[in-house]
Amino acid sequence: MPALSPTRATALLKKMRGRRVLVLGDIMLDEFIWGRVGRISPEAPVPVVQVTGESFHLGGAGNVAANVRSLGGTPSLAGVIGRDDAGRRIEESLGDAGIASCLEISETGRPTTVKTRVIAHSQQVVRTDREEASDLPAQTEAALIEAVRRELPSAEALVISDYQKGAVTAPLLRKVLPLARRRRVPVLVDPKRRHFRLYRGVTLVTPNQVETEQATGIPLDGEEALVAAGRRILALLACRAALVTRGEHGMSLFERGEQPVHVPATAREVFDVTGAGDSVIATMALAIAAGATLPQAAALANCAAGVVVGKVGTAQATPQEVLAALRTGP
Repeated sequence: MPALSPTRATALLKKMRGRRVLVLGDIMLDEFIWGRVGRISPEAPVPVVQVTGESFHLGGAGNVAANVRSLGGTPSLAGVIGRDDAGRRIEESLGDAGIASCLEISETGRPTTVKTRVIAHSQQVVRTDREEASDLPAQTEAALIEAVRRELPSAEALVISDYQKGAVTAPLLRKVLPLARRRRVPVLVDPKRRHFRLYRGVTLVTPNQVETEQATGIPLDGEEALVAAGRRILALLACRAALVTRGEHGMSLFERGEQPVHVPATAREVFDVTGAGDSVIATMALAIAAGATLPQAAALANCAAGVVVGKVGTAQATPQEVLAALRTGP
């Protein structure tokens, strides 16, 4: 029997409407340069892209918030941007999307993180990153912690989106996680290796395959290794659950005291994996806030990821798309 029927999914998606999710982490601007390739450069063996357009989208923690919004939730976003054109674009995009934010603007010359992707014929040709990934200055960090302290009382879930760009620091985690625990707010983390052990006691972590291998030291070369790695994460972090995202193999849920649940991928075609992890954790947060069991939340998140990878560029899923993907099945 499937973990989630269309009837239960419909009910959960309705209950997800308006749920308040606080997203904390590395905010970035995703820039896409669109074009077509008709020849190879005579100067070097690289394609020449004839540019036909460009677009800008919320990325990183911003895309998590955008996914919460697209699914009907009420997100608020806490993070840091630079005093630059990219930062202004992010503020405009948040306003256009109706996403509340408590942004700290760096006064130290720290730029907004920008990822630029060149896309030709629906395929990514190259990506460039402009960023300053060192930890935030103490003053900016303190202001961000205070912003979280203000926003947390109204949150029904907290998502920490750690892209290792400097917004999520060890001192910040040591302050924020106890605040969430005292208020019994579920904490979901999209983790990076550097801070992995600092996520101890959170509700859920969502590492991908590489992050799982790095955190556990176990190569994921089969189901037995996968199960061992999932259980090791639970032991290392004393967390309620770990959801290991596995690309075309779907995802695997490890919940304390329960048997592993393997959820097959639903995507029919994969055009772009950009932001798939953002859609997963946004859906998980909303579903948990709405009262879903973790297997039910994982089933919804898997469908949301399947929708997103079927689109080109940084994208989000809607409730209607998630429900259609669930009904279609893998």
